[in-house]
Amino acid sequence: MNSPTSQPEKKTLTDQLRARSVGIIDPIVTFLARVGVSPDLLTILGMLLHFLFAWLIASGEFFWAGIAIFIFVPLDALDGALARKIGREQGNFGAFLDSTSDRIAEIILYAGYISYFYQHDNPWMVLATYVAITGSIMVSYTRSRAEALSISCKVGLLTRVERYVVIVATLVLSVFLPILVQVGILILAAGTWFTVGQRVYHVWTQTRTS
Repeated sequence: MNSPTSQPEKKTLTDQLRARSVGIIDPIVTFLARVGVSPDLLTILGMLLHFLFAWLIASGEFFWAGIAIFIFVPLDALDGALARKIGREQGNFGAFLDSTSDRIAEIILYAGYISYFYQHDNPWMVLATYVAITGSIMVSYTRSRAEALSISCKVGLLTRVERYVVIVATLVLSVFLPILVQVGILILAAGTWFTVGQRVYHVWTQTRTS
């Protein structure tokens, strides 16, 4: 039986943003490479910044949390670009660290929501946040397992970039409509598990045709 191969996929929002931001990112990573900054250091710093985001959310400072995420999370693209700039190969420890820290960062971020809802005695939203974080992790897990089968699996409604778009938009706009914080979590809870289903179906169709 031949190994399953995936059909061409549409470019994700992540791919499109990466392509459009090359002119901005390249000068920055060129400078960082020149001064000897490690891509792994950027990866760790990006993860640690999520403690700030979580603290702001837990404190009810939703607007500033959204602004901080909007400013700093795009810098997450710098570690991969820097690794490519200095000639690191795909699939090394840096790539593993980047993927792992992204999952930890999301767990930290959602902990801020759980803390806030717990403080305000809202068990249903604590549960919804739990559903959202497990769904987010499973979205990444399904892609990882698919790629272990040599199947590209970037499909789905809420990839990481889309999840952060929902988070930033609902946090910032909550200054006008506070309930949007809860709406955002409900969107993430439903959307992430829907995305998991999309990826499971995608892998099923690829392995079936093989």
